[in-house]
Amino acid sequence: MGAALALAERGVGRTGVNPSVGCVIVSQAGHVVGRGVTQAGGRPHAEAAALARAGAAAAGSTVYVTLEPCAHVSTRGAACADLLVAARPARVVVARGDPDPRTDGQGIARLRAAGIAVTEGVRAAEAARTMAGFLARRRWGRPHVTLKLATSLDGCIALASGESRWITGAEARAHAHLERARHGAILVGRGTLTADAPALDVRLPGLADRAPARYLLSTTTPAPEGWTRLAAPADIATITQDELLVEGGAGAAAAFLAADLVDRLLLYRAPVLIGGGRPALGDIGLGTLAAAHGRWRLHDARTLGSDRLEVYERDRN
Repeated sequence: MGAALALAERGVGRTGVNPSVGCVIVSQAGHVVGRGVTQAGGRPHAEAAALARAGAAAAGSTVYVTLEPCAHVSTRGAACADLLVAARPARVVVARGDPDPRTDGQGIARLRAAGIAVTEGVRAAEAARTMAGFLARRRWGRPHVTLKLATSLDGCIALASGESRWITGAEARAHAHLERARHGAILVGRGTLTADAPALDVRLPGLADRAPARYLLSTTTPAPEGWTRLAAPADIATITQDELLVEGGAGAAAAFLAADLVDRLLLYRAPVLIGGGRPALGDIGLGTLAAAHGRWRLHDARTLGSDRLEVYERDRN
C-alpha cells in the first residue's frame, strides 16, 4: 500500500474532478506485475492502468489500491470493479471507501460477490491526504484549501517598506513551487497582485506545464487577463479545481482563516528577524485566546536549507 500511495502522490492536482489513485498488483510469487496511477484529466483510472500492465499475471494476485474501485460505467471507461472481477485476483486491499454515491460500497460488494477477498482501511488516513480535494468537494462542496505563509522568525512577511524578496531561501522556494504543481488553482489578494505582479507559474524543471489556474480575491480590482476574480472567500465554491493554494498576502490569508476555510497550513520560516515589518496576518476574528487553541494539528516538519517548514492540518473533529 505504501507503493500505491506513492504512485497516487504523482497525480495530485492533475486528475480533474477525479481523485488521484494509486494501484499496485503483486503476483502469487510476490512480484510486482502491475502499477498504475490515475492519468491526467482523470482517465484511465489507476486500476485499469495497472491491470493493463499485469495482463494474465493478475489472476490470483493481490491488488493494492488507495480508493475503492469504482462501480459505475462511464463513457470514458469501464467500471474498475468489473475490470477486477474479470481479472480474477485473489484479494484486493483498499485504503478507503469511495464517497461517490455511484460507488460508495458497491465496488467492494461487487468484488466480494465474485469471491474476491477484500481488506479495507489499510493506511486510510494517508490515502485521504492524497485525495483531500476530492473528499472536500463531497463533504463541503468546495476545494481543499492550503494556505502558504513565508515569514521571518517574528512573523513578518515583508519589511515595513513592502520589500519581501526573498525572506526564504532557494530550497524553500523550490518546495513552494512543487506545492503549486500539486494544486489545480492558486489565489492571491489585491495587495499581492499590486505589489508583486506575480506570475504564479511553476518554475521547476519538467513541471512548467503544471501551472495552476489563477484567481484574485478582490471586491473591486479587475482580474488580469487569464485570471478569475472572486469577491469573497466563500466564492471558492465556484472553483472547478479540487485543490486551491492561497499564497497571499496578509489580507487574503486573514480572510480565509476568519471564514474557517483553511484546511492545511504551510508555514515556511526563515532564520531572520525583521522587527517592525509587515505581519503575516490581519485580524482573523478571534474573540478570545481560548478560541485559538485546538484548531491545528502538526502533520509534518522539516528543514529546507536554512529554513524550517511546518505543515499543519485543520482539526475538524
